[in-house]
Amino acid sequence: MRTDIFARLDREPEPPKIEIPRMSRTRLALFGGTSVFYLAIVVAVLASTWLVLIDWKVMLFRPYQQWPELHAPLDYFVVLGQRGPTAVMVAAWLGWRSWRQHTLRPLLVLGTALLLLNVTVGAVKIGLGRLGPHYATQIGSAELFAGGDIFPSGHTANAVVTWGILSYLATTPRARRYLSALSAVVALGVGLTTVYLGTHWLSDVLLGWAAGLLILLGLPWCEPLIGRAEALLLGVRDRLRDRLREHRHAPVPVLPVAPVAAVGPLPDVRPRRQPAVGLEEPVCEPVAGAGAVGAGAHAGSIRTTLSQPRTHAVLRSERMPVTPAGSRRPPRSRPATGG
Repeated sequence: MRTDIFARLDREPEPPKIEIPRMSRTRLALFGGTSVFYLAIVVAVLASTWLVLIDWKVMLFRPYQQWPELHAPLDYFVVLGQRGPTAVMVAAWLGWRSWRQHTLRPLLVLGTALLLLNVTVGAVKIGLGRLGPHYATQIGSAELFAGGDIFPSGHTANAVVTWGILSYLATTPRARRYLSALSAVVALGVGLTTVYLGTHWLSDVLLGWAAGLLILLGLPWCEPLIGRAEALLLGVRDRLRDRLREHRHAPVPVLPVAPVAAVGPLPDVRPRRQPAVGLEEPVCEPVAGAGAVGAGAHAGSIRTTLSQPRTHAVLRSERMPVTPAGSRRPPRSRPATGG
């Protein structure tokens, strides 16, 4: 048996028994508390309370000008909150886990979480329409309903959900603790980086953290639907595999060959030349003897020639009319004869 670390990369012989998270009382209490926090942030921004004043103080402080040496590395670090790159990285890892554990649940959980994230966060962004710090028009204003799309912070919510999925899908308590700490550090770092770069208000980041955490806490409610979807997809896969296997191993049918019956000689289908209408076949008389080669042969050849059909004469008579005999000059042009 292999005991090195590469043994964990091999595919398991059978699907392991994975404990699916349920909506416990602790999780339900956290979901309720996070929902209250979410609504409190939205109301505080709508009412332009002290939270909006803090947003402006942080914005006017301009952290990117206070510590410019951090700007370059944080530009790369904030990519960990972008939906496209993070989704590809996490999907690659979860795809390997799905192959290793003979299950589609990791990929389906990731797809469900990202779908919920796009719907909930996107709807609030478009509905509130808040402008970012770089596009603010009036100091002290909440900049709501102005055609913006930054409240809540999508980078922050995406970092919470995408990296939090790893801890949600962990199979051991130890791995879950480590991955929870890692996802929390990344989510906090991405949110504060957006404030440093001046692309989001502080209240945007707070609402983004709450939005991502609500999705992670509410995923157990989606587990029955995920289980039915997995069973459906695996059933379709098994049916297609069985059809391909049957088609591959099916015997090739042998068509019976009918015996060829013996036939006689083929009939002569060449067209026969018919004699012309009204013409007789040439008659050739045999030569009387070897001594009659002179006059007898000559007479027989003349007789044979005269008896052959003359089709050219018929054609000539059809092509040219017969003219009367005699001179073709008119009477007046004839020379006078006599006297």
